[in-house]
Amino acid sequence: MAGHLSALSLSGVAIATSFTNVTGFSLISIEIRESVQYVHSMLSQAYHHLVSLAIYRDVSLHDKQVGLAGGLETLCGQAYGAEQYIKFGTYTYCAIISLIPICVPISILWIFMDRILIAIGIDSDISIVACNYAICLIPALFANAISGPLFRYFQCQSMILPMLLANCATLCLHIPLCWVLVYKWELGYMGAALAIGLSYWINVFFLALYMRFSLSCEKTRRIHWAYLCSSVKEFLLIAFPSAAMICLEWWTFELLLLLAGLLPDSKLETSVLSVCLTTVSLHAYVQYGISAAGSIRVSNELGAGNPQTARGVVYAVLIISVTEAAIVSITLFFFRHIFGYAFSSDKGVVAYVAEVVPLLCLSIIMDGLQITLSGIVRGCGWQHIGAFVNLGAYDLVAAPVAVLLCFVANLRGKGLWIGILTGTTVQATSYAAITMNWKKQVLALTLLHRHPRQGRGSWRGHVRLIMNRLDQRKNPDRTIVLDDEFRVIAQTPIADQEDDVGMTRHLHGIRIVHEKDGPGTTAED
Repeated sequence: MAGHLSALSLSGVAIATSFTNVTGFSLISIEIRESVQYVHSMLSQAYHHLVSLAIYRDVSLHDKQVGLAGGLETLCGQAYGAEQYIKFGTYTYCAIISLIPICVPISILWIFMDRILIAIGIDSDISIVACNYAICLIPALFANAISGPLFRYFQCQSMILPMLLANCATLCLHIPLCWVLVYKWELGYMGAALAIGLSYWINVFFLALYMRFSLSCEKTRRIHWAYLCSSVKEFLLIAFPSAAMICLEWWTFELLLLLAGLLPDSKLETSVLSVCLTTVSLHAYVQYGISAAGSIRVSNELGAGNPQTARGVVYAVLIISVTEAAIVSITLFFFRHIFGYAFSSDKGVVAYVAEVVPLLCLSIIMDGLQITLSGIVRGCGWQHIGAFVNLGAYDLVAAPVAVLLCFVANLRGKGLWIGILTGTTVQATSYAAITMNWKKQVLALTLLHRHPRQGRGSWRGHVRLIMNRLDQRKNPDRTIVLDDEFRVIAQTPIADQEDDVGMTRHLHGIRIVHEKDGPGTTAED
C-alpha cells in the first residue's frame, strides 16, 4: 500500500523494512524481507525499480519463521518424541519469556533509527519516514516474540490445521484493517505498519486461544515452574546458534543485493536479479515445507530413541527435495527463452534472463538441498555447527567470489549470482557431510533410557541436547540415573561409551550415580 501513497513513503518504508529485518525480525522469528540496496538506489537511475524489488521481497519471503525461536525445533521436537510433555510446554513458555526482553533494546534502536540513517548519508526526509514506520512496527516485534514459539509449539506436534486457520483468519482481517488505517483514518504509511502489528497480535490471539482450550493441547500446554530457569538456559544455548545460522546467510544476501546497485546499467541488472530472486523465493516455499516436515520428524524420532528411523527420514526428505527441485529446474531450462516474459515485456530483460536461467536451475537444486539439510541440522540440535558452516559458506566464500566475479572479472549480475550459487553449494555440501556422519553425531548425544512398564524394563534410546559433558570418572562399570525415589530409570550399556555419552545434570529430580565394582561403591553428582 505504501507504493500507492507517494514516492517518499515507498522509499522510507523500503528502508525501514530492511533495517528492521536486519536488526530485529531476522533475529527473533519472522522476517519482513526486502533488500538493503536502497543505499545506492537513492544515487541510481534505477531508484524506483530498486525500491519495487525491495517491496517484492518483503511480500515473497514474509513467512520465514527462523531466528532465536528456531531453537524450539530441536528442544520441543525431541521432548515431544520422548513423550516429555511437561518439558515440551515449559520450553515453549521459556522461549516466550526469553524473547520478549530481547525486543526492548531492539525497540530502542528503532526509535533512534533516523539518526543512524542520516549519519550514513540517507536523505533526512526519507530517514524520518523510515524511523516513524519502524516505531509503528514495534508492536509487531513483540508479537513475533510470542508467535514464533507458538508456531513451533504446534509445528512440533504436527498440528498444521490450527496454524492454517489462524493465518487465514488473520489475512481476512488484515486487508480491511489496512484499508481502514491507511485510507479511512488517513494514517498513511504509519497505518500500514500499525496494521501489520495488529494482524500479528490477532494471529497470536487465535493461536493462544486454540492452545488454551483445545483438548489436543491438554498434555503439552502445562508448565513446570521448577524446570523453567534451567530450561531458559538450555533454550538460549540452542537459540543463539540457530539465529546465527539464519542471520549470517540473510545478511550476506543483503550485501550482495546492495552491490547490484553499484553496477552500470543497474536497471537491467536489478531487473534480472529480481526475476531470479522471485523464482527462487517462490520455489523455496515448497522446500521450506519439506524442510519443516523433515526437521520435526527427525527431532521426534531422536527424542523417541529411534536414530535409525531418523536417518531414514533424512534420506526420504532428501530424495523428495532433490526430485522436486530437478523437475522444476528441467522444466525451467526448456522454457528459458520465454520464461522472462512472465515478468517483463522488455526483450533485453528476457534475453538476459535466458542467459542466467542455467545458473538459476543449478541454484534451485542446491538451494532446495541446503534448505532441507538446514532443517535436519535444526532437528538434530546441531545449530552451533550450522552457524560455522554458514559463516564459512557465505561470508568467507560467497561474498568474496561474488565481488571478484562481478567487478574484477566483469561478469556483473552473473558474477553476483555465481557467488550466491557457490556459497549455497559449499553450504549444502558441508551439511551433507555432517548429516551423513550419522553414527558419530548420534552416539555423542544418545543415552539409553529404561522406563518401567508392567513390572519390566523396556529400553528406549533418548537423545538430549547436551552443552556440558558429564564429569569423567576412571573407567566406571556403568552410569546409573535415579529418579526422586531412587528407582533406576537409565544406565549406560557399555562403560567404554562413557566418553561419548552426554547427560544433563541440571534437571530437577534426577540423580546420576557412577557405580564401580558392583553396587557397593558409588559416587553421586
